[in-house]
Amino acid sequence: MEFKTLKAIFKQLFSFLVLTTFSFSAFAGIMLSDGHVRAMPASVPNTAAYMTLMNHTDKAITLVAVNTPVAKEAQLHTLIEENGMVKMRQVEGFEIPSHGTLSLQASGDHIMLLSLTEPLKEGDTVPLELVFKNGELLQVELTVEKKASNESQESHHHHHH
Repeated sequence: MEFKTLKAIFKQLFSFLVLTTFSFSAFAGIMLSDGHVRAMPASVPNTAAYMTLMNHTDKAITLVAVNTPVAKEAQLHTLIEENGMVKMRQVEGFEIPSHGTLSLQASGDHIMLLSLTEPLKEGDTVPLELVFKNGELLQVELTVEKKASNESQESHHHHHH
């Protein structure tokens, strides 16, 4: 009886280790170092996600899309200055250089979450699936937070689509 129990425990432990090793090794080259989704008033249907991604591989990797159940659409955006006005523009992707970092922040490149399915409250967690050009996927969760520097908040209020 003890042998069967021990055998079952080892079998489960082995399965767990195999699955854990697979999920970490499948895309161990890209790591999320920090990030958050910006808390907005309940009446605002859109928000933005900010994060820092580190590429520990020997090749540049390009983020091409983001999927999330909390919004009808997620888009990659950059800021451009046009006729003295700062405007957002959708882009095809963000390259993360080999052994480099991609910083998505309020004052630059970021992810827009458009047509939220319901208002997000401070402290909520938002699942995001990051899609890379090479077909790899990375699942991350970001917390909804109010934080932003005064400079970042000011630049975000002046966005125009």
